[in-house]
Amino acid sequence: MTSTSPAGAISNPNAGKSSSSSSPRTPVRHAHDSNPLLPSNSQKWCSIMEIEEGADPDPSPPFSWRKLWSFSGPGFLMSVAFLDPGNLEGDLQSGAIAGYSLLWLLLWTTLMGLLIQLLSMRLGVATGRHMAEVCRDEYPIWSRITLWIMAEIALIGADIQEVIGSAIAIRILSKGLFPLWVGVLITASDCFIFLLLDDNYGVKMLEAFFGVLISVMALSFAWLFVDVEPSIDQLLNGLVVPKLSSTTIQQAVGIVGCVITPYNVFLYSALVPPRVDRSRRSLIREALNYLTIESWVAVSISFVINLFVMTVFARGFYGSPEADTIGLLNAGEFLQRRFGGRLVYIWGIGLLAAGQSSTISGTYAGQFIMTGFLHLPISPLLRSLITRSCAILPTIIVAVMFKRSEELIDVINEWLNVLQAMQIPFAIIPLVHFVSNERIMGSFTITTTLQRISWLVAALVIFVNGYVLVDFFFSKVDKLVLRFAVFVGGSSYVAFIVYLILRGRQRSPVGFSYLTTNVA
Repeated sequence: MTSTSPAGAISNPNAGKSSSSSSPRTPVRHAHDSNPLLPSNSQKWCSIMEIEEGADPDPSPPFSWRKLWSFSGPGFLMSVAFLDPGNLEGDLQSGAIAGYSLLWLLLWTTLMGLLIQLLSMRLGVATGRHMAEVCRDEYPIWSRITLWIMAEIALIGADIQEVIGSAIAIRILSKGLFPLWVGVLITASDCFIFLLLDDNYGVKMLEAFFGVLISVMALSFAWLFVDVEPSIDQLLNGLVVPKLSSTTIQQAVGIVGCVITPYNVFLYSALVPPRVDRSRRSLIREALNYLTIESWVAVSISFVINLFVMTVFARGFYGSPEADTIGLLNAGEFLQRRFGGRLVYIWGIGLLAAGQSSTISGTYAGQFIMTGFLHLPISPLLRSLITRSCAILPTIIVAVMFKRSEELIDVINEWLNVLQAMQIPFAIIPLVHFVSNERIMGSFTITTTLQRISWLVAALVIFVNGYVLVDFFFSKVDKLVLRFAVFVGGSSYVAFIVYLILRGRQRSPVGFSYLTTNVA
């Protein structure tokens, strides 16, 4: 008699038997759910306990470039969150206002973001499940529904910024022929086309397309970098020597705040399980090694692209009268005035690639967030339509209102940044708790030292975004009634964060366990 649970593993390609669930909390897989990144019912599941009992004495296989290639793809999909239009706007504003002085902070915040993504990848590889599914198993219904709502809010906020970034690029490349709202509709429609490519040709086709978009970004911004000839000495000095002044604090906070995109934490944990053979511990370790290498390469490329953008605007606008007014909306115009008409179109191409890649990855993440938390029996296309509409409809409203006031875009973007900053603790805190829990991770639990580093990074990011929230609300909310509402909402917000921290520290054996599956 065999009783296995899908909650602890992914499919074993060498097994031919199907299995039944031994836990009432095991989510139901639907046969018509054809998402290639979610295992099907016809596959056998092997748990971490099954792997542990095997006492695999074999070392990990030797390094292979062919295997590294087979594991490549998820890291580059993950890395586009480091290159979305919101990050590019933070880069150009930091360069224009702070010059080269914050390059060291860009480097260290990128490393912090990489650490969080590696933890997300580790969760997916070790458990065979993505983070939304683990949240569904680990939290009671009221808190997991709250986490789901927060994740959807963060996703919608990010998607609005990304779609607007693409629409701005389309307006630049069309020389103003297409207004912003037309660019929004174009971005929405082509996103569905690319997702249909995934359904018809598999995830590898989508990953290849992302590779093309990242290459376009790299070439475009590298062209800008070479053309404007920034100071290499100042660049290296900015990378090595930490500098921070009272006039650049806001830009520094913006760089740290852009490190972690909440939806990306859910996405990366969902992208990696299908590539992992979990029949032996050595194979899991091998997958962790290859995926870690790919993550480092992908995030390193994204760091170089961000560095190009920051140094280009540092070279062109640092100390200039336009430095305080430059933003994503008018960056192309300023480039044209400063360096000529050619560079504005190169900037537009790079911005379009950034917007398209980030909007597609956001829509992809929305599918996993919805299915993981709710396990709704609906088709992937319908899930895409629902999650996409939640972002497109508000964006259309914003684009139509933009015709009345250009400043409105900056105001809305400021509120969207605050909205996403509020959601960051609800992604980081559960993630660090999960990868620190031996009941969930087995022998792949992170070390005590790495736990401390992870909590330090999480605390730093949460503190910085908390500073942004407090400063924003005190400066924008001046009426007594509104301040009272903010106080009540803020108290509930802090209480829920404290609940997540305390619940994770309990290490209670109650709830679904990934290590209690009995296999004949």
